[in-house]
Formats: sequence, C-alpha cells, structure tokens
Amino acid sequence: MGIKDLKPQLIWSYFDEITRVPRPSKKEEKIRAYLLDFAKKHNLAVRTDATGNVLICKPATPGCEDKPGVILQSHMDMVCEKNGDVEHDFAKDPIVFEVEDDRVIAKNTTLGADDGIGVSFGLALLADDSIKHPAIEFVSTSDEERGMLGIENFDFSQL
Repeated sequence: MGIKDLKPQLIWSYFDEITRVPRPSKKEEKIRAYLLDFAKKHNLAVRTDATGNVLICKPATPGCEDKPGVILQSHMDMVCEKNGDVEHDFAKDPIVFEVEDDRVIAKNTTLGADDGIGVSFGLALLADDSIKHPAIEFVSTSDEERGMLGIENFDFSQL
C-alpha cells in the first residue's frame, strides 16, 4: 500500500507533497513558498506577515455567505530529529517515509506529521470545491517548534 491509497486521498496527497518540502524552524522559506504557490494556483487570497505566517482565505460558497466563518490553524515547521548514524539535512533533504499497514512512518528521521498533517488538512479543505462551506481562513504559523514565535506575533485582527 502506498500513500496514494490512503483515505481521504486528497489529505494524504498534500502530506506526500509536504514531506518533500524542507521546513525546519527558522528556515521555513520553502514551505512558505509552497503555501503561496498553492494559494495562487487555487485563486485564493493570501498574505504573509513579518514573522512569516501565511493566511489563506477562501470565500463562502453561494448560499453559505451568512454562515459563521471557519478558522483553521496549523504550523508549517517541523521537529527535526534523526537517528545518530543517519546523514540528513532537514534544510535541504525531503523526508523519506513508507506506509506500513495502516501507518505512515519515517525512515530514520521524524516524519513531520507535527504539523504537516494539519497543513495537509487545511490545504485539502481549501482545494476541494465540492464542499459547501462558509468563509474559510487558514492560518499556517511559523516557528512553532522553537518558541511559538509565529502565533505569538500573529495579528488576529486580520481574521
């Protein structure tokens, strides 16, 4: 079984992509660029702030404009740990993983599911045009693993 066989497929597809994007704390430029490209590809409003947080907004589908909006939050960086005998540069190298039974596991490093899976859920929801929904605001904060800097400096008045 491969990652493309897991359900919901769209979430795991984004997780697969995210594992290929290096994203250690304080070196989040590549994942930030990935999120900005995602927003552009899906014609969604996006903005970043001085701390490196990304806010992507999707308007409500017709008929849901008067419903309360939904705010989703994740963080874009990951825990970067590896086995002592492994050569891996988290600033450059993708995560190597495999699907074992019903589990996704990394090979000799951390997987990055904290919080790559949160980012994947947010992107899948934003990308799926078949879901009727109120306005969605997806915030992906920076530098969570090394001090919560992104969320501490986020301007909540944007929401």
